Amino acid sequence: MTSAAMGAPQAGATVSNTESPPSTDEKARKRAARYWAERTAPYKDPSVARSVGQLASTLGPLVGLVVVMALTLEVGYWFTLLLAVPAALFLARLWILQHDCGHGAFFKSGKANDWVGRCLGVITVTPYEMWRRDHAIHHATSGNLDKRGTGDIDTLTVREYLALSPFKRFTYRLYRHPLVLFGLGPTFLFLWKFRFPLGDQVRDRKAWVSVLTTNAMIIAALALFALAFGLAPVLKVWLPVVLLAATIGIWMFYVQHQFEAVYWRHEPEWDFHEAAIHGCSFYDLPGWLHWMTAYVGYHHVHHLASRVPNYRLRDCHRSIPELQAVQAISLKDSLKTVRLALFDEDSRRLIGFRELRAMGVA
Repeated sequence: MTSAAMGAPQAGATVSNTESPPSTDEKARKRAARYWAERTAPYKDPSVARSVGQLASTLGPLVGLVVVMALTLEVGYWFTLLLAVPAALFLARLWILQHDCGHGAFFKSGKANDWVGRCLGVITVTPYEMWRRDHAIHHATSGNLDKRGTGDIDTLTVREYLALSPFKRFTYRLYRHPLVLFGLGPTFLFLWKFRFPLGDQVRDRKAWVSVLTTNAMIIAALALFALAFGLAPVLKVWLPVVLLAATIGIWMFYVQHQFEAVYWRHEPEWDFHEAAIHGCSFYDLPGWLHWMTAYVGYHHVHHLASRVPNYRLRDCHRSIPELQAVQAISLKDSLKTVRLALFDEDSRRLIGFRELRAMGVA
């Protein structure tokens, strides 16, 4: 995706609205904020019926699949694991609904958002308040090279990488390897990191309460099901679903922020709206996958206006020409992003380790 000026279409795109909010100084940024607030406002009103319908159409199939998985344990575990794949997709979808709650976008009531989010957090093994805090920081700093590190996938610039010792280069390359990033990483994040407040979260009372309460509810649920069905069968059914869903979630987040022409700038020239439109991908998936992932593939729209419910992201995208002007990333294109690992500040794009070697600097 080419990082063009906000509102300027790429070659071949047709834009009927010529108004383009500038973003070069503080006054222009305020005008841009008003501009985008007005354009996205019609899509920010959540529908209780649609939200409840989404919960029902996600929880229902998930519960049904888990029950069938439990029944197939006597048939053959291979069949159980096959069913874990669609179950994981529904669990990942449930996580995205929880994500909407965290943005206050799922219900009109803040209390309804929070309580539904907390309950879903037990199922998705995600401490709601702790995650919401980190995710809010991610939204406020996305694309800002000087404020990386919270709610992000760790990404170094070429200069930072070249300044590392050989051992630290090795550990970074190991971290960015697909088997670690999409294999061990999701397991570590959801089964370990989400179980303890870390870093500056240690001083956050809400983070501690969120983590400890979620952990207690997870343990209570596991104990209840273990008493009824035995611990081993419960883990054999539920653990693969959680780990697969975690991998799906990390993959979606990766593609949304890790693509070649991603927008990243240092603080003096960083702009929130530019970062939203050009620093977040439009993951153009098949229709059924858009539904299954609760339209989070329209991530540029989501970062531009996080109060838009997931089921209105597509309509918002289609109604605003500037948003349609971004280059879509197809499912096939997204597979190529796994090679990207470093941000080259000179060319302003993400590159891979092979390209760095070809440049003759490493």
